[in-house]
Amino acid sequence: MTNILELYVKLVGLVLVGFILGRKLSPSVPTRLAQFLFWVGVPISIVAFLRQTDLSGKIWIAPAIAYLATILGAFLAWMWIKWQGYFTKNIPSKPTQGSFILASMVGNTGYLGYPITLAMVGKEYFAWALFYDLLGTLFAAYGLGVALAARMGSDFQNYWQISKAILINPALWSFAFGLLFRQVAIPTPVEFALDKMAWIAVALSLALIGMRLSKLNSWRSLPQAGIGLIIKMLIVPLILGSALPLFGISGKTAQAIVLQMAMPPAFATLVLAETFNLDRELAVTALAAGSVVLLVTLPLWLWLF
Repeated sequence: MTNILELYVKLVGLVLVGFILGRKLSPSVPTRLAQFLFWVGVPISIVAFLRQTDLSGKIWIAPAIAYLATILGAFLAWMWIKWQGYFTKNIPSKPTQGSFILASMVGNTGYLGYPITLAMVGKEYFAWALFYDLLGTLFAAYGLGVALAARMGSDFQNYWQISKAILINPALWSFAFGLLFRQVAIPTPVEFALDKMAWIAVALSLALIGMRLSKLNSWRSLPQAGIGLIIKMLIVPLILGSALPLFGISGKTAQAIVLQMAMPPAFATLVLAETFNLDRELAVTALAAGSVVLLVTLPLWLWLF
């Protein structure tokens, strides 16, 4: 309980700071901060934390579970749309369907999943969250997510732009570099500085979430978003989390995986909604509401697993 309260103070505090700054500062500040974290902050964190993680065991199962969670979330969202159309005769538009399915299948396993896993499970199990995000969520969002968004939204043809975004993603390159750099001995002061820089990047990531949330002020799509959050943050983690022992995963490892599965919708859903002309209002509402719901669901998953 002490760890959870301490985590909440840090999470809410940093996000609140970012929220206030987002209302006061120029709209360009969140964009610049996001660019800094994308190119510098997050890669440094990955390299630093990889030096302190345990890569033994069945760690390659993590991205496989991420794909299962993505597919299950998309399937349940599709089933809900079909049920809604059959019983209420109210079929949402294709752009709304696209945003709804995206919000149900892709989670914020990077900016939010990393700090929560580090705080509640520890650095030793950070690699499970890292593999889940970089080799799972990233490709699910910009692979299956792009295909879905293109089908439900406008006729977007520049697939090379999306492919290039994945290939040049510095997080992936820093992940590969970090695996090699683990074996390199560095002076203690350098190791200390690297660790502090990594934690600063984590804090800035949480502040960035607050800055982005300060720009989200639409709640008209809350009922539809709520169903997507139930699928993404409750049903999928419960089903797959209960099945983790079948993969030989339990204890702290199971906690790390479940926490990643239970994250609210990713900012990638908003990026795809804007790129492919999906229902941006629904995507925005799901992001904002999911960040609040996480404060309620987090203790539940820690208790169950």
